[in-house]
Amino acid sequence: MKKFLILGALVTLTACGGARVSGEVGKACMAADRKPASVRLCSCVQQAANHTLSSSEQRRAATFFENPQLAQDTRQSDNRSSERFWKRYKNFSSTAKRMCG
Repeated sequence: MKKFLILGALVTLTACGGARVSGEVGKACMAADRKPASVRLCSCVQQAANHTLSSSEQRRAATFFENPQLAQDTRQSDNRSSERFWKRYKNFSSTAKRMCG
């Protein structure tokens, strides 16, 4: 019984953002050191990434926090792979705004 209570508490803390952020996008969000960044917000953004992007896409998206020019270059690229990724990234962005905004 005790194990279930502890597990339930951990799940609740994780859902609320907990004390730290995990995942490539969540960590990049926190590391970007922007004013609105918080554990709660960055955890939520990571959840949106988990719902919409693969692991490799999350790694790619995480680079945009540190270097926004990469996002611009990807958006403007004529490369088919980049175009497909950008569509999924836009979906992630919209999902994150809905979930976290």
